[in-house]
Amino acid sequence: MTRESDRGGRRAATSRADSDLLARFCGGDPDAFTQVYRMQQAAVFRFARLMTGDAAKAAEVTQDVFVWLIHHAAEFDPARGELSAFLIGVTRKFLLRRRDNEMRWVPLNEDSLAARDEPDEYEGDSDTEALRRAIAALPLKYREVVVLCDLEGKSYEESAAVAGCAVGTVRSRLHRARALLARKLELKAGRKVERCSV
Repeated sequence: MTRESDRGGRRAATSRADSDLLARFCGGDPDAFTQVYRMQQAAVFRFARLMTGDAAKAAEVTQDVFVWLIHHAAEFDPARGELSAFLIGVTRKFLLRRRDNEMRWVPLNEDSLAARDEPDEYEGDSDTEALRRAIAALPLKYREVVVLCDLEGKSYEESAAVAGCAVGTVRSRLHRARALLARKLELKAGRKVERCSV
């Protein structure tokens, strides 16, 4: 059996188990929902945290996702993929809605834009924290594919389904995102070397 077919078999079994749990929940079994929450909460929170860069916002979005699931559990279709991918897609929609709402109230001026491009943006960060901040600073469409593919380990096909775009678009966005990250991190490394050589 090939690795790909083995992975496909595991995904099918996971989808059936997810579907059974949600069916039990829809039938009035609250323990089934508790199991779903325990199995999926960490992945939803992690995705939201990586996309927002803020643990408090991520916790709020995670709560919103599971409250939504309570009322819309029947919308999950196991034939279309795993519950984890479905919930990441729901999380993405909540994040976009939240971003749109926040953008309505953020004053836009040149000073605030210039402050984001300061050269000491990653001053004093560890490499891991610098990478997190660099990912959080990417434009949304690039940040999303980095989080899905590189950090969450989703395939191009799964990422395309979550992002609502073609597989080729995921690949090109990921290529561009990695180039942007490399440039940001090279600038940071260059500043460190410059300070050390003085």
